[in-house]
Amino acid sequence: MKFFKPTSPGRRQMTGIDYRKFLTTHKPYKPLLRPLKKTGGRSTQSGRITTRHKGGGHKRKYRIIDFKQNKFDIPGTVKTIEYDPNRSSFIALVEYEGGEKRYVLAPQDLKVEDKIITAEKTPIKPGNRMLVKNIPVGTFVHNIELMPGKGGQIVRSAGSSAQVTAMEGKHVHLTLPSSEIRTVPENAMASIGAMSNPEHKFVVLGKAGRSRWKGIRPTVRGSAMNPVDHPHGGGEGRAPIGLKCPKTPWGKKARGVKTRKRKKYSNKFILRRRIKK
Repeated sequence: MKFFKPTSPGRRQMTGIDYRKFLTTHKPYKPLLRPLKKTGGRSTQSGRITTRHKGGGHKRKYRIIDFKQNKFDIPGTVKTIEYDPNRSSFIALVEYEGGEKRYVLAPQDLKVEDKIITAEKTPIKPGNRMLVKNIPVGTFVHNIELMPGKGGQIVRSAGSSAQVTAMEGKHVHLTLPSSEIRTVPENAMASIGAMSNPEHKFVVLGKAGRSRWKGIRPTVRGSAMNPVDHPHGGGEGRAPIGLKCPKTPWGKKARGVKTRKRKKYSNKFILRRRIKK
């Protein structure tokens, strides 16, 4: 972690990550960059704001990440460990035999000049990718497929990892970072190791401006509004909610309500729901 001298109120509590310890370059690989247009929280269909509190922020370019890592049995060499403004973890530029380069998610302890490979069965080494049925019980994995061949969909954020806990028939049990236990097909792929940048969760922004750099606009409390604008609004002084439970500006319940569809197709793959903290 990086701490700052309290030269201003914003700097007093602010912390950051010392990227010099982890990153090997500050220039991205241009052929894998794409423009990234901002939406401001507006829908592509109606043009109206459908997600509030979005807007502004620093200009970014999207890095094309290879979530599938489908170059089987072809070893690759890690050339750089880089920062990606679009995700909390670091990314690695890998050059495969033949000269092709791809970005992959960087796990902890992956270093420049390390060799990684994707195959049905590989050594248990950070960055290697293989079928979950061949991964020993107790191993930590990331970038896990839910459907074989679709590419990694879960466990991709900074510091996260899932643990292989059991094998049952044609499915493998995983304990996810949320404490949920679910099954994935035995032919799904997963990468070995925990995700990089575990210190990300300890970062303190310190000032409002740093949220604005991220494209996050201010959130106004409902109790500070008028009754016409929010169910919590109005009243003299600091008024309580006055309702059975908190509500959104549109009258929907805001806390403690299950939003997952009861008949969702993937319910059968979930053995234990997450434990609420």
